[in-house]
Amino acid sequence: MDRWLWAVRLTKTRSDAAAACRGGHVRVNDRPAKPATTVSPGDEVRARVGPTTRIVEVVRVIEKRVGAPDAATCFIDRTPPPPPVALLPVARRDRGAGRPTKRERRVLDKFRQS
Repeated sequence: MDRWLWAVRLTKTRSDAAAACRGGHVRVNDRPAKPATTVSPGDEVRARVGPTTRIVEVVRVIEKRVGAPDAATCFIDRTPPPPPVALLPVARRDRGAGRPTKRERRVLDKFRQS
């Protein structure tokens, strides 16, 4: 398991992959996976990598690390897209415009409260 995670570039190093397995951050077919767990085509792997949980389906098992385009063909990424981040408009003043007047300050404060 740790070798496959490293070979398909889900983790940066093999020791990171082994640590994730030992820490309980990797599951194969909804079962906790140890570093020595074997994977086969068709298995679903859930690996928490950083702040996100990656859900991938094994297509091909490889033992050695290969190039990124080849590694991408070894799994199907089933990770749901992250929720959209709402962008709020930011009140900005032109550079060099000086301090806002009392009226402009009231307008800015009213804008920030709503």
